[in-house]
Amino acid sequence: MATVMQKIKDIEDEMAKTQKNKATAHHLGLLKAKLAKLRRELLTPMSKGGGGAGEGFDVTKSGDARVGLVGFPSVGKSTLLNKLTGTFSEVASYEFTTLTCIPGVIMYRGAKIQLLDLPGIIEGAKDGKGRGRQVISTARTCNCILIVLDAIKPITHKRLIEKELEGFGIRLNKEPPNMTFRKKEKGGINLTSTVTNTHLDLDTVKAICSEYRIHNADVHLRYDATADDLIDVIEGSRVYTPCIYVVNKIDQITMEELEILDKLPHYCPISAHLEWNLDGLLEKIWEYLSLTRIYTKPKGMNPDYDDPVILSSKRRTVEDFCDRIHKDMVKQFKYALVWGSSAKHKPQRVGKEHELEDEDVVQIIKKV
Repeated sequence: MATVMQKIKDIEDEMAKTQKNKATAHHLGLLKAKLAKLRRELLTPMSKGGGGAGEGFDVTKSGDARVGLVGFPSVGKSTLLNKLTGTFSEVASYEFTTLTCIPGVIMYRGAKIQLLDLPGIIEGAKDGKGRGRQVISTARTCNCILIVLDAIKPITHKRLIEKELEGFGIRLNKEPPNMTFRKKEKGGINLTSTVTNTHLDLDTVKAICSEYRIHNADVHLRYDATADDLIDVIEGSRVYTPCIYVVNKIDQITMEELEILDKLPHYCPISAHLEWNLDGLLEKIWEYLSLTRIYTKPKGMNPDYDDPVILSSKRRTVEDFCDRIHKDMVKQFKYALVWGSSAKHKPQRVGKEHELEDEDVVQIIKKV
């Protein structure tokens, strides 16, 4: 482990010393690929049976979505968890009170949202310091991340946490790179593009691919991609997670300071202790999770508005709805009747590929 850490440090030092220009782009691309491989090596011990993620970190995923609280020690994550979920997570004024992963559940708009209070991240977590590795591996399984920041302490905390999460392949508020990467048997490395490239040229692409022992592949770019984007696609283990920057303890700063913070994108000001704007935070979490509520309607009865079926906005067809209720339901499926904004008329008779909208009502008709 120490040798991997040393190699990572050496590469980071070399990258810091290297000037960024066209002549060094090829060399920097190669260093970035080496760095990504070493970071992956740091994570591998986690996935080899046995030790698992460490005591307190094997939290079973439950509910309709999972939200992780990440932040430096003593920024108020435990207080926030207590106020939102009623779960007790020890709170104290000294650092590192929370040493294991504490789960709680928020019931909001009919959905069960699991909230995890992850132990305070310290700088260097991605390099295995503190319990950073376990924290970040658990953060990778979340549908949304709340980075809790202290309003009194500078925004540098934000940058440090982003760097830690980026280092472990968590991409915050980003879409997957819009490029095609296809390995092939022969023909070398081909680079094609529909736009002008300012970051990547054929030599840089070849250098990155050779670091991964890939000698034959077609790379097609649909936007001005960087070396980091290409590495992300080759690695294939990146997670793209929505993130909200929760600025806590706003009761301790001036209105002028609050207005400066207000310019941050993806930002939500709160005071967990005084319970200021917790409703606003819940609303923002709901928006970032992008969930769809579907109400069921048994034949000859009124719809059940108390217990919606929760679907992801990316997977909300009638078939996804059936799978969520019972895996065998699709086999007996004949057609569905839908009321709501996705239906052209009320009710509309649809097949299993029909896309549902939030708060639609669905009745499944089974084969006799």
